[in-house]
Amino acid sequence: MDFESNYEISRTADFIRTRNFTKVALQFPDELLKESTRVAKALRNELGKGVRLYVMADAAYGSCCVDEIGASHVDADCVVHYGHACMSPTSTLLALFVFGKASIDVNACAKSLRHCLSTANKPILVLYGLEYAHALENLKTVVAELLQLSVSNSGVHFAEVACSSINPSGDKMTDKKQLYSHNGVSDNEEVHKYEDGNTSLISVNCNTLEPCTKYSLGGLIWTMPVGHKMEDYLLLWIGSENPAFTNVVLTFNNCEIVRYDAEESNLLKDFADQRRILKRRYYLVEKAKDANIVGILVGTLGVAGYLRIIQQMKELIEGAGKKSYTLVMGRPNSAKLANFLECDVFVYVSCAQTALLDSKEFLAPVITPFEAVLAFSRGSKWTGEYVINFQDLTASTTSDVVNDTEEARFSFIQGGYVEDIRPLENGGEHKETSLALAEATEKALNLQNQCTDSVLFKGKATSGAEFFAARSFQGLNMQYENPLPQSYVIGRTGRASGYEDEK
Repeated sequence: MDFESNYEISRTADFIRTRNFTKVALQFPDELLKESTRVAKALRNELGKGVRLYVMADAAYGSCCVDEIGASHVDADCVVHYGHACMSPTSTLLALFVFGKASIDVNACAKSLRHCLSTANKPILVLYGLEYAHALENLKTVVAELLQLSVSNSGVHFAEVACSSINPSGDKMTDKKQLYSHNGVSDNEEVHKYEDGNTSLISVNCNTLEPCTKYSLGGLIWTMPVGHKMEDYLLLWIGSENPAFTNVVLTFNNCEIVRYDAEESNLLKDFADQRRILKRRYYLVEKAKDANIVGILVGTLGVAGYLRIIQQMKELIEGAGKKSYTLVMGRPNSAKLANFLECDVFVYVSCAQTALLDSKEFLAPVITPFEAVLAFSRGSKWTGEYVINFQDLTASTTSDVVNDTEEARFSFIQGGYVEDIRPLENGGEHKETSLALAEATEKALNLQNQCTDSVLFKGKATSGAEFFAARSFQGLNMQYENPLPQSYVIGRTGRASGYEDEK
């Protein structure tokens, strides 16, 4: 495909020019970094010298999220995000998304759709990776020609891309024909802006003014008439078996799902490995119920609402009679988490497509905020519903939890009844107050300055949070102003083949 078309150079330049941006951050995932210089040069030729472009790579967290922290280092006005995106709402910066245009045989895909429609005996809802959004209109036309019906009457329904750019307020802006186009809304008709929040909301069909249910997942939106359920549809996913597809399988685990592999041009129906993930998540929930100390892993500093869900997790854990610590460490791995042996389980607050962290090699399980609600809400039962986006866990989800029973709880992991530790009720004298992220960082820096004689803090910590912050690894290039003799031992000098003091 043409380079400028694939990276949408003209559209990106118009977006920057019309908003008078002067500093723009270009964010690339690792697999597209080799194209970053060509993209930057092409944009510079379109924009001239009045706009400064900065190429960002190696995001602090998942590359699917907008790296607002990295962009803030250059005081960027906006971020242009290239490649696969989770479409999580941003906190402070405007973001433009360029998904790319993956190749697909539209005719072969349309024939597969017709085959599914003839054998499934139910309507089809087409979901897809965002890199195939460019072929959507062409696919609709070919499907209508094969079925000799209009798209609205063919029994095949297509999800739409929710937006092409996101405002930091949470509102998503669209480029003309975005929302509800499968219901017949044309470019000159009224289009409602989509706002983040619940995955299913009662909305109004812009064309027929009939009540309908609105769904959103992974940057896609679609509507269904009231009374229709997702189980009534065959879900056909166009794309690879990536985290976005895993989210579809988990969220709609009661639906019949098939996947069209655009690279091989064939249909796949066996997703035993994907469905096995749901069983694994249920096991982690049961294991988390026996935890006493919980670590809250901050997996994003840019997705809107992350501070609010962290606070909700703290309240939920405290209400369950457990102690929590908030940890900020970038991308977690087994080596990092092994430094916190006190934590029996970790709650990972991140975007939807990096939330399912494979913790098989970790010493302690890592669960999502939704799984934490199930684990720490006494008497809760898993109905099969699975929530990926932490934005969908509203304040009422955790504030309504009441753990006032003192009855023993049966642990499936330990194979017997256990009594949960109750929170202290002595006026809050021994109540652990968690530090906010900024306060925790400042505390750690203060402790480093006060105790420069050792990598590990040897003084007295007044709280558990101070202990964790002081115990953090401070790096290899620490400068000691007045090192004590016991701080370090000077080793031999010279080459390993013959040291200077060697006889």
